[in-house]
Amino acid sequence: MVCTVDHLASAAGVALLDKGGNAVDAAIAANAVLAVTAPHMCGLGGDLFALVHDGTVSALNASGRAGSGADPGRLRAEGLDRMPHLYDIRSVPVPGCADGWLALHERYGRLPLADLLAPAIRLAAEGFPASPLLAPGGEFIGSLPGAGDFATVRRAGDVIRRPGVARALTALGEGGRAAFYQGEFGKGLLELGGGEYTEEDLARPNADWVEPLSAEVFGHRVWTVPPNSQGYLLLLALEILAELGPPADPADPRWAHLLVESARAAGHDRLDVLHEAAVAPLGTAAARRALIDPERRSPLPEAPAGPGDTTYLCVVDGDGMGVSLIQSNASGFGSLLFEPSTGINLHNRGIGFSLTPGHPAEYGPGRRPPHTLCPALVTRPDGTLRTVIGTMGGDAQPQILLQLVTRLLAHGQTPGETIAAPRWVLGSGTGFDTWRSAPVVEVEEGAPWADGLRERGHAAETVEWGSGFGHAHLIDLLPSGVLAGAADPRALIGAALGH
Repeated sequence: MVCTVDHLASAAGVALLDKGGNAVDAAIAANAVLAVTAPHMCGLGGDLFALVHDGTVSALNASGRAGSGADPGRLRAEGLDRMPHLYDIRSVPVPGCADGWLALHERYGRLPLADLLAPAIRLAAEGFPASPLLAPGGEFIGSLPGAGDFATVRRAGDVIRRPGVARALTALGEGGRAAFYQGEFGKGLLELGGGEYTEEDLARPNADWVEPLSAEVFGHRVWTVPPNSQGYLLLLALEILAELGPPADPADPRWAHLLVESARAAGHDRLDVLHEAAVAPLGTAAARRALIDPERRSPLPEAPAGPGDTTYLCVVDGDGMGVSLIQSNASGFGSLLFEPSTGINLHNRGIGFSLTPGHPAEYGPGRRPPHTLCPALVTRPDGTLRTVIGTMGGDAQPQILLQLVTRLLAHGQTPGETIAAPRWVLGSGTGFDTWRSAPVVEVEEGAPWADGLRERGHAAETVEWGSGFGHAHLIDLLPSGVLAGAADPRALIGAALGH
């Protein structure tokens, strides 16, 4: 089974399974299609994290590093106290996506890389229909330098061709890493960088196999990737919640209250403690639980969230291998900068850096910024795979996953019930202005919690159903051996396809 935000990507993944590929092959193929069809969420100009279960759990960090020209003093001298959000190459670490595919393929791939990229290359060269979420920004995006591929997009269904992306994917599939990072794309990135990067920066791989993090909750073990990812917030919040004991009915406003408080207690110090060398504070659940009033909003330091544009996908193959993969531009089309030759849009993941002198996440050469991306995976007590799960949603990813995992494991809901259920997120209305201002609890339209949250002291408001509450997908391995999956309807064209 393959679950993605786009039926074209899901179909490509299933086609690779049909050709004898495994879950990793299918995941790469699906992600490559998304790199073509969903540039408003992900692409070759962004970063990647993944978890793979093939009997044991492995974690991949394919997040890019700032270039050798990174100079925080220069930004401070310009009067900035935080990283520039858009239109500034200094918020563009070297993209790690291609390195991530290569690392996954080298360790696990069964079919040639060129075969995995072929469906994406065909769509980029021959054209694909603009999705309902991509189309609204087409006219504006198409006016930006290097973004001519989108100049004629006005409505969903308009055909888009991306010949430069097709060339870049072909080069990667046929010539490997050097053909991409030192080829047409790399040369254009160096030129656009104007000294931000060196040839040595682009020659350095950005994919590392790292030790995954896990926590035992609700009779299962939940896994994610370590810092520089914020995935530890999911595990810490789950541990806090398990001690509190959620009500039996998720429709109870107290259920939402306890999950909100668990997320706040887990994340209130994220801005200070998350950096690439951080040790996740998973041993602090009991102390953080003591800060929470089970009946009222607690006076914790704030942990607001902001929306992001990311894509999550998951695959399980016939041998039981599972892949939980997340790939992102950070916000929307990213930095709104495009490598001029290939037209690949570049992420702005560097907005996670700090400009505070001496901060452990301070912007600097060769450093990785704090990341919102946090794929997840669940195993049974005997270590066998139970679930692959994840979501887009920027800073709110751990909060959304907290709700989904609780519904699935603690309440026994089906994948369809879990994904379709209404959600809450901590929102500040400031995008990626992370951990800085007091958030309200944004409650998705149709949820029953808003009045009860306000009665417990929360600032809560009802927000329209949709992408602001993430695009989550999951595949659950039932005891019968059947795969049960669900793609998020908030994505409008997502699909969970079985093989």
